[in-house]
Amino acid sequence: MNSGVIKTGDGCAIFWRMEGPEHAPVLLMSNSLGTALAMWDGQIEALSQTYRVLRYDKRGHGKSDVPLGGYSLDRLGRDVLELADALGVARFDFCGLSLGGMTGQWLGVRAPERIDRLVLCNTSAYMGPPEGWDVRIRTVLSGGMEVMVQPVLERWFTPEFRETSPAAIAPVHDMLLATNPAGYAGACAAIRDMDLRPIGKLIKAPTLIIAGERDPATPPEHSEAMAAAISGSRLVRLDAAHLSNIEQPELFLAAVQDFLKR
Repeated sequence: MNSGVIKTGDGCAIFWRMEGPEHAPVLLMSNSLGTALAMWDGQIEALSQTYRVLRYDKRGHGKSDVPLGGYSLDRLGRDVLELADALGVARFDFCGLSLGGMTGQWLGVRAPERIDRLVLCNTSAYMGPPEGWDVRIRTVLSGGMEVMVQPVLERWFTPEFRETSPAAIAPVHDMLLATNPAGYAGACAAIRDMDLRPIGKLIKAPTLIIAGERDPATPPEHSEAMAAAISGSRLVRLDAAHLSNIEQPELFLAAVQDFLKR
């Protein structure tokens, strides 16, 4: 396992970790708002047998820098490209969940020459209205992450899973609580200002879309809209809420592995 930090063009330090065979195809994984790269821990052992798995903490999260102010999806996408450039990765498969999936859509449109296959999980092309995100930004900046954790967990996991799997949820709780409020707010601004609906049809990479049938954050109809826009895409539905990779790890992994097979 290798890890380190790269500096982006605007001076932001991005923490990364790479695992798997040195000459295997690169699979770049991007996590949700409010979590760190450890969100993918349940998938790494299996995926790193076949792929050179590259994970990173998006700006404002985990061990990466926390620039003040609002971020943009354009900046988050360029962070990925600058990370890949710094590590000498010309092309890669990309798997992103929630905000990571929004970043994946940006890459599919803006950098198609870099993407082999695209996995978009529990995500959306648009999450309006903007006013709701303004309220969330004010809330977290005034009250800290403590006020966000419980409401977020209730949206991210079904009631049954919260009751029966506290050990699986505990790391997510801790990641949310450890997230810098300024970083969380900055990333919220990227979601607030995002509308990929007019350009989704420009994505040409083979694309898998994973939807949570019980996801209140990015409901199934959001995935259906993306699938309708992206020609030839495949849609898989899982009985889960928002973090389907944690709530349905075996089915999630099987769907991703089957799609990425060459």
